[in-house]
Amino acid sequence: MTDRYTVISADCHAGADLLDYKPYLESKYHDDFDAWAATYVNPYEDLMADTADRNWNSDRRTAELEADGIVAEVIFPNTIPPFFPSASLMAPAPTRAEFEQRWAGLRAHNRWLADFCGQSAGRRAGVAQILLNDVEEAVREIRRAKEAGLTGGVLLPGTPPGSGLPELHSASYDPIWAACAELGLPVNHHGGSASPPLGEEPAARAVFMVETTWFSHRALWHLIFGGAFRRHPDLKLVLTEQGSGWIPGVLDMLDYYHDRLVAAATRAATAESKFGAGLAQSMGKGPSQVWRDNCFVGASFMRPHEVPLRDRIGLDKIMWGSDYPHDEGTTPFSREGLRIAYAGLPRDEVAAMAGGNAARVYGFDLAFLDTIAARVGPTVLEIAEPLKEIPPEATSPAFALGGSVRVW
Repeated sequence: MTDRYTVISADCHAGADLLDYKPYLESKYHDDFDAWAATYVNPYEDLMADTADRNWNSDRRTAELEADGIVAEVIFPNTIPPFFPSASLMAPAPTRAEFEQRWAGLRAHNRWLADFCGQSAGRRAGVAQILLNDVEEAVREIRRAKEAGLTGGVLLPGTPPGSGLPELHSASYDPIWAACAELGLPVNHHGGSASPPLGEEPAARAVFMVETTWFSHRALWHLIFGGAFRRHPDLKLVLTEQGSGWIPGVLDMLDYYHDRLVAAATRAATAESKFGAGLAQSMGKGPSQVWRDNCFVGASFMRPHEVPLRDRIGLDKIMWGSDYPHDEGTTPFSREGLRIAYAGLPRDEVAAMAGGNAARVYGFDLAFLDTIAARVGPTVLEIAEPLKEIPPEATSPAFALGGSVRVW
C-alpha cells in the first residue's frame, strides 16, 4: 500500500446560510429573526458568491477537502449568526440590550454545527461559540455543546480595549476554564477575534493587519500570568491562525518578565517589587513550562521561515491548517502548501504536524482516519519533493515569497 499522510486541517470555517439558522432558534425568537433577516445586508462578498455554499454544503465540502488531500477538519465559525452585525469572530461584545438575542444566535449556530458535524461523523470537530458576558450561561452552553457532540472545544471571544468585559486574566472566568478542563475541551483563540474596531479607512485596514495578531496573542500571557493553568492544570489553550514563528521569542520575553518580577518581589521597597508581588504564588510554573504542558498552535499554512523554529515551538504543539474555504487558505493547493513548508523533513515530524497532533488535541480517531487517508491522502514521497514552482492561481500567504520571524 502507498505510504500516505493523514492530514487534518486544524483550521477550517463553516456556518449555515442566513435563513437556515431559523429552525435552530428557539421559537420565541422567530418573529424577531424574520424582521432582522429581512433588512440585513451581508457585508462579505465571499458569502454572496456562488462558492458560498462550501460553508454548509456537506457533500461539496467533503469532496473538495478530499481532493485537497485532507481527511478531517476542526471547524471554526464563518457565516453570520442570527442577530449579529458581522461574522461572530470579528463582532464587538454585545451591549446589555443586545445580549439575549446574540446568545440565542450563538446557541442556534452551535445546534446547527452539531448537526453539520454529524453528517460526517468522526471527520469534523466543531468549535462551540460562547459569550463572556454571563459566565454561568457560558458554562451551561459548554456542557450542552459537548453533549451535542461538538468535540472542537470552545471559541474564546476576545476582550479588546473598550469591550467593557473583564480582561482574560480575571479569575471571574474560572468556571469556564474549570468546565473545559473537566470535559477535556480545548479553549481556542482564533486570529482576528480580539482586535478593537479601527474603522474602514485605508490606514485603519493597514493598522489592523499589523496589530491583529498581537491582540490575539494576548490571550496567552493573560491566562499564564492570571494563573489559569495553575488552578486548572488540565486546561488546554490553542492559538489558531496567528502564525507560529513569534512563539519562541514571546516565550523568552514572558520568561524574562516572570523571572525578573518574581525576583523583584523578594526585595522590599523597590518599585518593581510591587509589580511582582504574589506573582509566583498565583502563576505556579513559568511561561515556557506552561507552554510545554498546556498550549498548542493552529499553525495555518505554516510558512518556510517558521519551520526551522519547530523544535523551539515544540513538534508536539504544531497543527497545520488549510483555512478552508477562505481565499487566504491553501485550497485547492494544500499538497503544495505542505510541500513548500515540510519537504525534506523526517516523516514522523511531518505526520505529527500535518495530523497526528490535531488528532490528539481534538480527539480524532486516527486509526479510522488512516483508512480514509489511504485513499485520498498525499503520499510521503510527494510531500518530500521540494516545491519548485508556486501554482499561479494560488492566493494563500503560504506561498508568499520572503517572510521573516516577527516579534509578534
